[in-house]
Amino acid sequence: MTNTSETTTVEMKWSDVNWKSVNRAVFRLQKRIYKASLNGDTKTVRKLQKLLVKSKSAKLLAVRKVTQDNRGKNTPGIDGIAKIAQKIQLDGKAKPIRRIEIPQLNKQEKRPLGIPAMEDQAKQALAKIALEPEWEARFEANSYGFRPGRSAKDAIAAIYSDIKRTSYYVLDAEIEKCFDQINYRRLLDKLNTYPAMHRQIKVWLKAGVIEKDVFYKTENGTAKGGVISPLLANIALHGMREVLQEVFSQKYTTYEIQPDVNFNLPLFHRYADNFVILHKSKKVIEECQEIINDWLENMGLKLKDSITRIAHTLGDGKVQTGFDYLGFNVRQYSVKDINSATDGNGKKLGFKTLIKPAKEAIKRHTRVLKHTIRLYRNAPQEKLIEVLTPKIREWSNYYDSVISSRVFAKMDNILFHQLLRWGYYRGPTQGKKHIVNKYWGVDKGKGWKFITPDGKVLRNHKDTPIKRAIGLQEKKSLFDEDLVYWR
Repeated sequence: MTNTSETTTVEMKWSDVNWKSVNRAVFRLQKRIYKASLNGDTKTVRKLQKLLVKSKSAKLLAVRKVTQDNRGKNTPGIDGIAKIAQKIQLDGKAKPIRRIEIPQLNKQEKRPLGIPAMEDQAKQALAKIALEPEWEARFEANSYGFRPGRSAKDAIAAIYSDIKRTSYYVLDAEIEKCFDQINYRRLLDKLNTYPAMHRQIKVWLKAGVIEKDVFYKTENGTAKGGVISPLLANIALHGMREVLQEVFSQKYTTYEIQPDVNFNLPLFHRYADNFVILHKSKKVIEECQEIINDWLENMGLKLKDSITRIAHTLGDGKVQTGFDYLGFNVRQYSVKDINSATDGNGKKLGFKTLIKPAKEAIKRHTRVLKHTIRLYRNAPQEKLIEVLTPKIREWSNYYDSVISSRVFAKMDNILFHQLLRWGYYRGPTQGKKHIVNKYWGVDKGKGWKFITPDGKVLRNHKDTPIKRAIGLQEKKSLFDEDLVYWR
């Protein structure tokens, strides 16, 4: 008697997969998991997760995510992909992680990156497909990093919404070696999933690493290059906002220094292992730092002292004015004409809240452009344009929701002089006018555009229009079926 399921698997051709149908089938189950988790129905969540990890659609999608969708992944060929999709399952097995050191631009230290085997990456993607909707229903609203439908722009828009009418003290903090130091026992307890999933994740966490052909045991942490690692890190850090609200709700009804003033709970925003806490009182901010430090210690983590600092959005003369977060500089500026700064309801503020690209981010991008131009100084102009354009587009798109017009113009000016030196290098005996006319469109009626003879033009930073980010509604999730909102 022929086994139908085996026959179907063997006959499956990667090129014939209906991806629209696959995505629809997976998303349908994910929505049900999300809804059950939202309602606190753990039994249904577990039942649906087991069904999802065994489904052919989820396996196909998991393999596609790690072999074709992710940039930088090497596809093992159509036959190789199909074989991986046929055999992956959460079998409680894992191979050691290969650790490599990634050089950082203009920095002496290197960044460690753990890369699981291809089959383990596919299994991790499968596990993530099942676990993510459950935790999306549970995650705190003001958590933005490594979550579907959320980005750094949403975090910055939320901070702007909080501070645009009031000045605050700020605890600007980063968690030290978050991925490497998470206590895996506490993480597994917090995950609290069904046995097969628990065993599989435990095996990944304890798989060990191979570095320069030497095997090392792993006692803590989750691999930085693992597909499921960002989700596990978010699960480990879930609850930071809740503990602040719980402590201060119990401790204060009114603030003890000003008994007649109602006490406001601290405002909290987190993106992965970076977070900010906002409050009008410096004393409360200092208490928050102690509370968070104690909470992190329970997970085997601590704050990075060299990065963590207390600032003030407007400046009080004692601490740093403004703060950098996720590559943005957030700061309030006093204005002479107080009538020019109002809260929208006619109330005079006396300051304006401006968010711009951080100085360090500008310097870093300048170095990237310089390094790229130097690397391709012997390449044709067309090749240089091809390499530079995506770097310029990516950086500009990241900052297109804040006050970036002047910065974009500045970057274009810096880039012009870098390209001018590129041209001088290629024609050291030719005059400046000849170089400009050869590589720019001035004498062609195209203006100061870096352009090839056949009309290929380099994108400028200022070609990216500024458009304000729409604030994300706190409890919204991609799994909530509100397709109109997400469109």
